[in-house]
Amino acid sequence: MGGRTGDLRVKKIPYGRQHITGEDIQAVVDVLKSDWLTQGPEVPAFEEAFARYLRAPHAAAVSNGTAALHLSALALGVGPGQKIITTPLTFAATANCVRYCGGEVVFADIDPVTQLLSLSSVETLLKSEPKGTFTGIIAVDFAGRPVRLDLFRELADQYGCWLIEDACHAPGGFFQDRFGQKQFCGNGAYADASVFSFHPVKHIAAGEGGMITTSNASLNEKVRMLRTHGIQQNPGKRKENHGPWYYEMQELGYNYRLTDMQAALGASQLRRADEGIARRKALAERYHAAFAGQSFLVRETHDESGHAYHLFVAELNNRDKLLQHLRQNQIYAQVHYIPLHLMPYYREQGCRAGDCPAAETYYRYGLSLPLYPSLTEDEQALVIECVFDFYKANPVRSPV
Repeated sequence: MGGRTGDLRVKKIPYGRQHITGEDIQAVVDVLKSDWLTQGPEVPAFEEAFARYLRAPHAAAVSNGTAALHLSALALGVGPGQKIITTPLTFAATANCVRYCGGEVVFADIDPVTQLLSLSSVETLLKSEPKGTFTGIIAVDFAGRPVRLDLFRELADQYGCWLIEDACHAPGGFFQDRFGQKQFCGNGAYADASVFSFHPVKHIAAGEGGMITTSNASLNEKVRMLRTHGIQQNPGKRKENHGPWYYEMQELGYNYRLTDMQAALGASQLRRADEGIARRKALAERYHAAFAGQSFLVRETHDESGHAYHLFVAELNNRDKLLQHLRQNQIYAQVHYIPLHLMPYYREQGCRAGDCPAAETYYRYGLSLPLYPSLTEDEQALVIECVFDFYKANPVRSPV
């Protein structure tokens, strides 16, 4: 390879990364110079701004996305003996939050086209047991593609289940519901709770951090108490009041709080969130245009406008050798994800290979190519060039 991309080959190109500006740095510096490093004014200000951005009634900030999942499960009453349905194509925390509460995880398969939790697979599971066997569903906006929550809500209501949306990949994403209404991920219209992550590779990077959004005021109050050791923050709702020093632990909670430093960084990033999504979509369109009609694609998809593009995932023949080729050229593509039901821990819980065939097939081919707002067009051109170079040397000789 050479030409305009040749001088980029020494630079590492990750699959995702944070984009920190001078405004972000100043926002954190301002907090460091203030009277508060944690539990100050920046956290509620970030919560309010995030709720406005998603059109959600309530937002509660927590220490990370895993904490958001755990507290949501706790607030919805997950406990021993309960069975919760989720997708195997997600990060471990989506399922682990159920296990933290003593519940049982049951994996439904994915839709092979959208890579999202399959509505029909979930319905088959629900029909296979008496009503009440399953108490909840956790759907994931994988890679940034929104789940049709209106359809899952209807199914959940039919079988008496609550619904959590794991929207860690999709702040700013949206879908059109059956009434033609634009529904933003996390707006509380259909899910009982939605969770977000502010990990560095996510749309909004705060180092760490998470958020729970909901339209349920009681659930919002519950997670706020649980995130602070189970201590009731509202003096009017305490059982006793001994004086101005008094605080009251009403439940067994956790230290899952966000700091003001992280909240200030998150709020600064939030102010340019739409700009970041627009850039992600533009980069995704370039990938789609470059790869359209190519024989090395196992499946070709062109995504809807509401996709938030946390990841650009392509299903590619000879994936493992392609990944090695890319890394030899300092391009660090990644596989998202190893299906959770294949993990040793969940195999010990009774899961087996073959339980989710569509997810297992996806795992053979799925690859996340670099996608983040600060990725330059020349860097993306190098990624595309490397892909074509590989398949030129390793042509696809037969259909999958």
